[in-house]
Amino acid sequence: MPLPNDERVVALANDLLAQFDAIFGVHPGFRAAHAKGALLAGVFTPSAEAAKLSRAPHFNQPSTPVRVRFSNSTGVPMLPDNDANADPRGLAVRFVLGEHKHTDIVSHSVDAFPARDGYEFLDFLKAVKATDPANFAGSPLEAFLGSHPAALAFVQIPKPAPSSFARETYFGVTAMEFINGDGASRFGRYRIVPEEGNDFLTAEQAAAKDANFLMDEIRARVAAKPAKFTLAVQLAEPGDVVDDATIHWPAEREVLTLGTLEINAVVPDDAAEQKTIIFDPIPRVDGIEASADPLLELRAAIYLVSGRRRRSA
Repeated sequence: MPLPNDERVVALANDLLAQFDAIFGVHPGFRAAHAKGALLAGVFTPSAEAAKLSRAPHFNQPSTPVRVRFSNSTGVPMLPDNDANADPRGLAVRFVLGEHKHTDIVSHSVDAFPARDGYEFLDFLKAVKATDPANFAGSPLEAFLGSHPAALAFVQIPKPAPSSFARETYFGVTAMEFINGDGASRFGRYRIVPEEGNDFLTAEQAAAKDANFLMDEIRARVAAKPAKFTLAVQLAEPGDVVDDATIHWPAEREVLTLGTLEINAVVPDDAAEQKTIIFDPIPRVDGIEASADPLLELRAAIYLVSGRRRRSA
């Protein structure tokens, strides 16, 4: 996973990382964002339809081992699971295709993103840092949200705490291009849907929970029985915008089932593996290509720079 050749992308990635540090503090050995998490293992089994969409190996072989990481938002490693700032939650999935060969999905629990590109996202983070939540009126964040409708919509989307990481739906932020064995391609965005359905807590219910209730619950859950999700993709139609994460496609667009994620084990030394694993939002596998969304290359750069810093801590 090399750094991009574009020096502007690398510089912007470092600026964003510095802004995360300014907001959340520096915590050596942890991610700058989604710092608190749990790493688990399982298997992906593709549907019959998956191979028709893409020639990617994990869609065309009987099953593929996976690593999955559930996480809280923010760069604070000890953030309580019932803190409102812990949403949206994150889910990263690694499909293990061989030794040093894999492809990843990086998703979160809101079907939206606050910024079109990295420069806009940096301005958003600067406004967050410069604003006292107790004095929102007239603040830099109020001004930013007033002039950026996508960011305002993202902030206003309800983000209740789930009763379990296994009772939450997760969405891919950016579109990918899926290419099948005949060379036909379709753009789509991932969504990962819990088999048991969504289940959310009220603010009062969340407040009564333990600070580690989600991390503890998911580990206990998979020790007792597998947690299952449907991996799906919402497919774009010709004319749909596929390079802007802030633009939604119509709800009636086809949602194709790609297969089942079965999470069935806790990684024995997950703290050590979480420190070393670097998820990559760019697919880097035959049969799936990155779209032209400017967030993709930037996110890959941030994850790599942050990951190298984490590993050296």
